[in-house]
Amino acid sequence: MRTYNEKVSIYHGMVSTIAVNLASNFFPIFAISILGANNYQVGLISSLPPLVALIMTIPAAIMLNRLEQQKKTVAMSVLWARILFVFLAGVLFFRSDYQAWAFLIIVALMNVPGTISNIGWQTLISGMITEDRRGAFFSDRNRLLTIVGMITTLIIGIVMKNQTNHAVAYQLLFLMAFLFGLLEVFFLMRHKETVQPKTNKKQEQKNSSMDWSIFKDNGYRWFLITALCFNFSWQMAWGLFNIYNVKYAHATILWISIFSVANQLVQIFTFPLWKRWAEKKSNTLVLVWVAAGMAIAPFLTVLSTNLIYLTFVSMTSGFFLSGTMLLLFNLLLEQSPKEKRTYCITTYNVLLSFVAFIAPQIGIWLLEVTGIQKSMNIISILRFISAIVFFLMYVRFMKNKKLADNWNY
Repeated sequence: MRTYNEKVSIYHGMVSTIAVNLASNFFPIFAISILGANNYQVGLISSLPPLVALIMTIPAAIMLNRLEQQKKTVAMSVLWARILFVFLAGVLFFRSDYQAWAFLIIVALMNVPGTISNIGWQTLISGMITEDRRGAFFSDRNRLLTIVGMITTLIIGIVMKNQTNHAVAYQLLFLMAFLFGLLEVFFLMRHKETVQPKTNKKQEQKNSSMDWSIFKDNGYRWFLITALCFNFSWQMAWGLFNIYNVKYAHATILWISIFSVANQLVQIFTFPLWKRWAEKKSNTLVLVWVAAGMAIAPFLTVLSTNLIYLTFVSMTSGFFLSGTMLLLFNLLLEQSPKEKRTYCITTYNVLLSFVAFIAPQIGIWLLEVTGIQKSMNIISILRFISAIVFFLMYVRFMKNKKLADNWNY
């Protein structure tokens, strides 16, 4: 039976998923079809938000560490992020020369409050869900949110199937996303948070600075290396997928929605599989297979521009994406020392933001230098290498475990 906070967290996740699916899923096609964005600008849709997150993460973590309660701050941050959806709807009132850049600036600015809410939510929810329930809860939550996202995306695609080149359709989507953002704030405020005890000045000063001792933890250090290698190769292709689907395959809003629904439909049925496999084999070993599976997506994508075929590729990606979403976060919490978890999450987000800024730009550079076919194949190779790194991490952990068992014996 679910606890109160688990139920409210699921409701919050549902409305958050709807808000994101109403807007963010269609950022690239809006930028290309309506604003006339070039390849470099399309790449910045993926790169600018993490750059802002990189700048904001440490100040956000310092601020959150000083708070006795984080819920209100997280909720207000979400509110400010969703208000910017309204500004996106007004981009078309700018001069046509500046519309794409205005759009990019607003998307980037969303991540100022977005970074605060992201770190705050991760810390908040990790304290509300006990470790023994974490795997099952996040598996169920991710599956339910994926169902909601799939239904939302399908409805949007059907209703707006002939509106790909109509600016008003996108404006309506952004305004609806804002309304669901208000519901996000409501459900965030419904969580029951335990008040953190006040600290003395010495402890408060300690909480306001970085705890470098986290890098001495062998498990966390290995997690950082492997997770960042994987994310780098994963995120290199984000801009390229958008460009390929819209410019090469000429996908409309309906087909973009179908790709997303196909991806999410597979995720719904595979979250429990990844959970069961992880419990049986370990998060680390299963992530080897996840990374290897993610490696085939870029290679398969550029084999054809047939939209039905690309739907099948999207389904294949969904199978491994569900594992990525579930296992990476679980492994982060698993390898982060409990007493230093906020610092571990913060450090991971800082480094992840740096990778997320650099990787899509390198992907676009590869596209310009080698063309779409070669760049996608190179990314597939790099993703497979990241699977090897996860395997090395698993071997190291197993070796350490055997040594510990022998010592205890």
